[in-house]
Amino acid sequence: MTAKKLYIETVGCQMNLLDSELVVASLRRAGYELASSPKRADVILFNTCSVRQHAEDKIYSALGRLKHLKRRHPHKIIGVLGCMAQKDQRLIFQRAPYVDLVVGPGQLHRVPELIRQIEQGSGPKLEVSLDRTAGPQAQVAESFVSYDPLRDPQMRPTPYQAFVRIMIGCDKFCTYCIVPKVRGPEQSRPPEHILAEVRRLADEGCREVTLLGQTVNSYKYRQGERTVTLAELLERVHQVEGIDRIKFVTNFPLDMTQPLLEAVRALPKVSHYLHVPAQSGSDRILRRMKRGYTVAQYREMLHRIYDTVPEAAVTSDFIVGFCGESEEDFQQTVRLVEEGRFKNSYIFKYSPRPGTKAHQLYADDVPEQVKRRRNNELLAVQNRISLELNERFIGRQVEVLVEGPSKAAQKQAQHGEGPLQLCGRTLCDRIVVFEGNLRQVGQILPVRIYDATPHTLLGVVVTQHVGPEVYVLQ
Repeated sequence: MTAKKLYIETVGCQMNLLDSELVVASLRRAGYELASSPKRADVILFNTCSVRQHAEDKIYSALGRLKHLKRRHPHKIIGVLGCMAQKDQRLIFQRAPYVDLVVGPGQLHRVPELIRQIEQGSGPKLEVSLDRTAGPQAQVAESFVSYDPLRDPQMRPTPYQAFVRIMIGCDKFCTYCIVPKVRGPEQSRPPEHILAEVRRLADEGCREVTLLGQTVNSYKYRQGERTVTLAELLERVHQVEGIDRIKFVTNFPLDMTQPLLEAVRALPKVSHYLHVPAQSGSDRILRRMKRGYTVAQYREMLHRIYDTVPEAAVTSDFIVGFCGESEEDFQQTVRLVEEGRFKNSYIFKYSPRPGTKAHQLYADDVPEQVKRRRNNELLAVQNRISLELNERFIGRQVEVLVEGPSKAAQKQAQHGEGPLQLCGRTLCDRIVVFEGNLRQVGQILPVRIYDATPHTLLGVVVTQHVGPEVYVLQ
């Protein structure tokens, strides 16, 4: 019997990548194999993002391109999963009537069952979680199921690195953000479940795990009379044999506690990479965003990070052109980037999201050309800082977990014997490219850096010890 074929396309964050891995694992168990294109697939799934309008537009465009394929092959099943599914729900069927399946992130465990029902002639299926205002919080929380039992190494960029979800949902309710609505209330997973998953990954040969949460450092799990925090969870994961590196994203500034920073400093496997979005350098805009902290508090947090972990690599997020942002507000953000000396920052133009408080309360009154100019200006400042920080690594030796061929090598389709350009990351999450061979993928290698760009270190593998010096990553 010929195996059924599955095509899946993922847009969005690390949470979405992990969700896709888990969905694929469950469908493999149901007898599916991955297809390279929608034309070759029996089931076509899009795992979606709703953080910005561009991500939604991309999915609706992709659905539009499938209209004629579905008409020619009506047996094909087309599904929309994830955050856009939870947000738009029946609107997806209205815009693309040939879609068969719409499933929110809290219902992904039901995908194989729903596909079977559609195959048996049940018609289109909609499965989403309750709205945040549809009932008591406990009832709403129960409708968002943490879905983490199955893994599929083939869906990961490399089998040596994996995401591990330690919590779902978010209770911060920033005015610009749709995540609390589409991902549900904040819920932390039991430490024993997390550790079991990490041990299973280690047994599969995984060497690095990244712990995921919308605000990962808000992790708290009540066990009897005590509460397990992220700091203690890191200590437990650190003891798992076979795991060499541990990262965690994304952090919320007010939850960057001193015990957590001391755990980062004390545990050798834990990366000194901390992603802590600021979003704006203006107190006025932070209040409009309902971030809950001031610029002074964010600066104080940065000082504590560098005082406790001097070599920490801190990254941030910034939104430019938020409702009512003046030129002075923007310049305050520029000053924060210059002072913060971030390894890098993810900079976005504000995109109104229906269903958020900002969309209800504020006019999107910053012109698009102003947003674009501010985006480019802030990006230029950050790129200059990133280059200055990376240039400090020239001449140093770093330890690199080799992930595979670099993007340049993949474009050139270089395979087989002989040197090719490989790519990997340092413990502090800096990207390094160097010449090597495929046998080195999955190894942690010493690489000496000879050049740098704002986003990449260029190096050569050290094949013998050249001296006793040890360099600390920054």
